[in-house]
Amino acid sequence: MKRKPTSLAPIKAGVVGLGHGISYLRHLARGNRIRRRQFFDRIDAEHPPVLLVHGFLGTRGSMFVLERRMLADGLCVFSFNLGSLNTRDIRASAFLIHRKIEAILAQTPVQKIDIVGHSMGGLIGLYYIKKLGGHEKVRRLVMMGTPLQGTWAALGGVATMGLLSPSSWQLLPRSGLLRELARGAIPDDVGVYSIGAVDDWVTPLASTEMEGVTAIRVPLGHSSLVVSEEVYRRILWCLRR
Repeated sequence: MKRKPTSLAPIKAGVVGLGHGISYLRHLARGNRIRRRQFFDRIDAEHPPVLLVHGFLGTRGSMFVLERRMLADGLCVFSFNLGSLNTRDIRASAFLIHRKIEAILAQTPVQKIDIVGHSMGGLIGLYYIKKLGGHEKVRRLVMMGTPLQGTWAALGGVATMGLLSPSSWQLLPRSGLLRELARGAIPDDVGVYSIGAVDDWVTPLASTEMEGVTAIRVPLGHSSLVVSEEVYRRILWCLRR
């Protein structure tokens, strides 16, 4: 009896995922030290500035690959330092990006900005547009691997940091913050997208979906979302459609 040929697809996917994970960790370690220079002449109403918001236990460096690709494509892009590892209260972080956006728009000829957030960074952006009046300042919000319904992986943060990390508790399913975010419709004047990764064990695919949010799926893992060329093309589609 002949054996069927073994598919190499799972092995290839594993190798790709490992490479993405190594790239993510390498840039994560670079953290907030990377110097950046922006060119405001690239901005117009169809190409507003883009603010990148990193996730829980992340740094600005974790978004570096994505940031570099956007700059190469002519976008005016900013990343934001939300502390060493971004563990503070999500509401407080949303207020910080509110202040950052006000400062950016004060230097530009346009009235709105786009936000791209990874993991908890998407929740920060969503809280801003739903609870802090950000719908008046944001044109598009793209979330990647964002636990809109919460994630039990946050128990790791609760166990290791406890009271030192309010956001660990806020990321748990049915937390007070997530129930608050679920109330009320997505503002009509903001395009909101959620890119979920099929092989994401940190934020399961079902947790990335919410009524009123356009869902997009990719066959990748959590760290791949900020490294993968395929995901980047999906982000551009969201921003330029």
